Amino acid sequence: MRMRRLGIGLAAAALMLTGVSQTAAGSGEGETLTVWIMEGTNPDATPFFEDVTAAFEEQTGATLDVQFVQWADAKQQFTTGISGGTLPDVAEVGTTWTPEFAAAGALTDLTERIEETGLTDDLVPALADAGTFEEGLYGMPWYSGVRAILYRTDVFESAGITEMPATWDELVAAGEAIQEAEPDMLPFPIAGDSEFGLDPFIWGAGGDIATESDGEWTSALTSAEAREGIAFYTGLATEHGFSTPAASTWDEADLRDSFSAGESAMMIAGNWTPGALIEANPDLEGNIGAFPIPGPDGGLSPSFLGGSHLSIFNTTEQEDLAWTFIELMTTGDFASQWGEESGFFPATLSQLEEVQAGDDPLVAPFAQQMAEAGQTVPVTPLYGVIQGNKTIAAMLRSILAGDATIEEATETAAQEMNDVFAGG
Repeated sequence: MRMRRLGIGLAAAALMLTGVSQTAAGSGEGETLTVWIMEGTNPDATPFFEDVTAAFEEQTGATLDVQFVQWADAKQQFTTGISGGTLPDVAEVGTTWTPEFAAAGALTDLTERIEETGLTDDLVPALADAGTFEEGLYGMPWYSGVRAILYRTDVFESAGITEMPATWDELVAAGEAIQEAEPDMLPFPIAGDSEFGLDPFIWGAGGDIATESDGEWTSALTSAEAREGIAFYTGLATEHGFSTPAASTWDEADLRDSFSAGESAMMIAGNWTPGALIEANPDLEGNIGAFPIPGPDGGLSPSFLGGSHLSIFNTTEQEDLAWTFIELMTTGDFASQWGEESGFFPATLSQLEEVQAGDDPLVAPFAQQMAEAGQTVPVTPLYGVIQGNKTIAAMLRSILAGDATIEEATETAAQEMNDVFAGG
């Protein structure tokens, strides 16, 4: 399915910004701005960036070179680029990476530019916090996302499930009903290489990933609450048989493949996922629903509120052009168009309010999750190192594979995290 287009005329798009830093038409003549954009979770973004490129080039006279980078390879590509000086001018940076790259001295502080545009108070606070390092804002929030639970509406109907699970016990009951009605289908596969699928259950049980005291961070994975959440989540596979042993090495792309192929009935997924699923398999249109991640006894389990920043690397010689591109992407019609086409939420409060006011059944549950139970991972550059090491994913895989008990796996992961925190 081709992404929906808003039909922005190029001439209008080039002039659509209000308060844009006025890189005068033609002042970028002969210049090229290189941009890295992540791919691997979104619908095909090529048509969107064709529009952006045309508008940018008409406005500035400069050439825009958009290069797509797979999320799975991006961290290593950034790390290599930082050490070797082979970085783009601007890049999409995951929110958990921005403080790490800022601490490494690779990014430009955007605080003054954002203040000059009057956007400071309109940014989604969690995204602004995630881009902050030592009181400087090193990533302009571009879009936001949150994970909830996607399900096959036709499978729920055949299993006689008429009410969405509102507690952990009800989630188990739904899985058991699917097992009985569709014995060849996985009710709820647990991906061993997906930290963000696990986090809601740690938080839902009242636990934390790490805690901070007087500027010092410590792993919280060995607490009773964290272990309770880990035990429930992994137990969906090891105790209830809702998953498959093969899923112990899956990442989120593998979950989507399984769901799209009709092999799975539920999965943890982001609000950007339905569009990508339907694009890959049009037969799914009308057969996908969503509901927030339930809490143990009601309410909602918090889910990671993430997204992406647009950051300027300090190796650029074209900072003004780079900022013009960022404004083009994050304000006005292109920001709205990206949200419409990708399924991501906007990163400004004013635009987010418009989304939350809608009644799209594939949007409203995610908007509820984001508004009522969105949470961030530890906001420290060191957590980016821990994520790069895949410490929590390794813990999850070891439990799912039966290589370690929950107590052993959490002890190992906590020690690895604390070594990073102590090493600074």
